[in-house]
Amino acid sequence: MRMSSLFLRTLRDDPADAEVASHQLMVRAGLIRRVSSGIYSWLPMGNRVLRNVAQIVRDEMDEAGAQEVSLPIAQPLDLWKQSGRDEMYGSMMFRVQDRKENWYALAPTAEEVVTTLVAGEYSSYRDLPVNLYQINWKYRDELRPRFGLLRAREFLMKDAYSFDADLEGLQRSYDAMFAAYQRVFTRCGLTFRSVKAQSGEIGGDTSQEFMAVAAIGEDAFVWCEQCDYAANTEAATRRPTPEVSIVDPGPRESVHTPDMPGIDVVAEHLGTTADLLMKSIAFDVDGDLVLALVPGDREVNEFAVANAYAPAKVRLYTDADFAAHPEIPKGYIGPDFDGATRTIADSSLRAPHGWVTGANRVDHHDRNVMLGREFTPTAWAEIVVVEPGDRCPSCGGPLRIDRGIEVGHVFQLGDKYSKALGATYVDDSGSEHPMVMGCYGIGVSRILSAIVEEHHDDHGIAWPASIAPYQVHLVMLPGRGDGAVAVLATAEELYAGLRDRGVEVLFDDRDASPGVKFADADLLGMPIQITLGGKGLARGIVERKVRATGERDEIDLANAVEILAAQAAAQS
Repeated sequence: MRMSSLFLRTLRDDPADAEVASHQLMVRAGLIRRVSSGIYSWLPMGNRVLRNVAQIVRDEMDEAGAQEVSLPIAQPLDLWKQSGRDEMYGSMMFRVQDRKENWYALAPTAEEVVTTLVAGEYSSYRDLPVNLYQINWKYRDELRPRFGLLRAREFLMKDAYSFDADLEGLQRSYDAMFAAYQRVFTRCGLTFRSVKAQSGEIGGDTSQEFMAVAAIGEDAFVWCEQCDYAANTEAATRRPTPEVSIVDPGPRESVHTPDMPGIDVVAEHLGTTADLLMKSIAFDVDGDLVLALVPGDREVNEFAVANAYAPAKVRLYTDADFAAHPEIPKGYIGPDFDGATRTIADSSLRAPHGWVTGANRVDHHDRNVMLGREFTPTAWAEIVVVEPGDRCPSCGGPLRIDRGIEVGHVFQLGDKYSKALGATYVDDSGSEHPMVMGCYGIGVSRILSAIVEEHHDDHGIAWPASIAPYQVHLVMLPGRGDGAVAVLATAEELYAGLRDRGVEVLFDDRDASPGVKFADADLLGMPIQITLGGKGLARGIVERKVRATGERDEIDLANAVEILAAQAAAQS
């Protein structure tokens, strides 16, 4: 492609609305342009990278045995009502109405449609397993779109759905997809980790996220320095605290703490530290008041509490709940509050000392509250948010927390959708069963942002060769002297020769200064840059630069096509 003909306008300055490097560089390099909040046009350079990433995904899905389909973006809202997810997605879902006043959803995902499709085609155990996937646009009405493609309202996604006869088959399908995802992200040049995750709106019992490590990532994940344990912060846990002998702290003592419902102010008032205080946090569990007990210096993991009481409906108490129940002393609840039906305690409360807790009456706390004497939890679980230095639940090593960009997610759904939407099969004895499903998503457009976050420097993007828009960037510097015609002719021969060898070349044939051409070459980030000017032509060489490392050398002009074609082939 000749840059003189390419639909491209690079920018020298960062756009005002771009907060992160990937957004800044993709706009400056002319890959995307904002249409409205969270919605972008893809320009030719960006579209080439997007197609390259999609092709890697397609290759690995096909290799893993999945079959490609195309499912509608506009989906009947009635299907979502059958699964119950219309309310779960709520305002995140774009809804449209046709002229006959029928409601449709712009697909945020496609479990309902694909399940209905398979249910209409397959009905026997002989039909299974089957795995269908698509690469299609999805829509979610994000409250606050930000970071360019990382939190967009329109995005390209690969979503796959497996249908099996039993859990053993589901595990095989899940494992095949998991392995395919590892190959996809490796080929895309990402540093990534697979982490245990919560299933969220998708549902199911088991799920894992693939996180591209990035300092600006919106998601935090926990990992062990000594083994392969990793989980997002919602699903992460730690090694339980062992039981210890408790020293009698003395008799329980009530202390006046007027207008002090917070941990830090109470600790300061009593001359102690937050880790010696106990929080009693109110949850509604199927209509019952349940207290989650954690040390004062730790935060409760709401997802862990919900998991402990699954499948009950669990939610944190709100101000409205406390207003409706004035008998509950907000900020002063103790672990032995009579109104609580159950208590669940984090294992870190197995400490040798007594605790400072709420006294179950406003403006009062109690000292020397002793486990096993004043209170005995109904249940124990790891319910605090994991922090750096906590012990790994697998090996006991120290845990770390990093940030990452979620680029993929795999789920074991079970029969949630097949039961709701009638996807059943008949076994060899004539009995009918719901199909067992898995679903597997990859954020194709989001991968681009993750790649740029990892592969850039102060000058621009440095694309991995596997997904670069072009393999070689040919910069021609003809100058203004008598040799300009010879440089132009030789550059044209080099361009044609590389293309004849199947090398994708971006040829900067513009009438622009060397400074502009070099700046654009670094900004656009092709893996190999070659420069041909009058001095090099006179010496019979072209200059080569590896964009990722900055390494430079000279290669013989007579053999340049063969050398560069071999290098491009080796990198792709």
